[in-house]
Amino acid sequence: MKLLSHIRRRTPPILAVLLLILGAQTARSQGSKLQMSSLDHLAAKASESVDVNIDERLMQITAGILSSQDADEREIKKLISGLKGIYVKSFEFDSDNGYTAADLESIRSQLKEPLWTRLVNVKSRKENVEIYLLMQNGQIGGLTVLSSEDRELTVVNIVGPIDLEKLTKLEGQFGVPDLGIESTKPKTKNDQ
Repeated sequence: MKLLSHIRRRTPPILAVLLLILGAQTARSQGSKLQMSSLDHLAAKASESVDVNIDERLMQITAGILSSQDADEREIKKLISGLKGIYVKSFEFDSDNGYTAADLESIRSQLKEPLWTRLVNVKSRKENVEIYLLMQNGQIGGLTVLSSEDRELTVVNIVGPIDLEKLTKLEGQFGVPDLGIESTKPKTKNDQ
């Protein structure tokens, strides 16, 4: 009876500590997945919209479908096998001002240091592109691309460990647009 009483007294504090640890782990893994529902209202104003939501379960199913025999599919399969998700929201408008600065800020506000680091910030008259990386334990744990033009807005959020060298293989797949990431491989004699 003393043992049962001791367990009852100890269980709530132990359970609370376990819940805190699990909550911290969940928050850390969720830190790379952006909440993009604040952009959903733009679909009604857009002439064209794309909404891609591939979570970890769908990622595993997709990896299972891809052929190990085809070289390109094998590379994509390796790349997505560790990913937790790919999320894309893209809108095209018939006129300027289809989205607001507040829409952009709803995404940027989630991309704050120390979790996220802005890697690229390109601004021109026609287009602005920002690329953010989430670093976890010295490795890339997520990537976000925010691309805005007068009549277009695209947000790409890739969750999970990412090899930037291999990321170019995802361009044009799963709703991921051309990210403008160039391979850093040295050119061979045949490439010149």
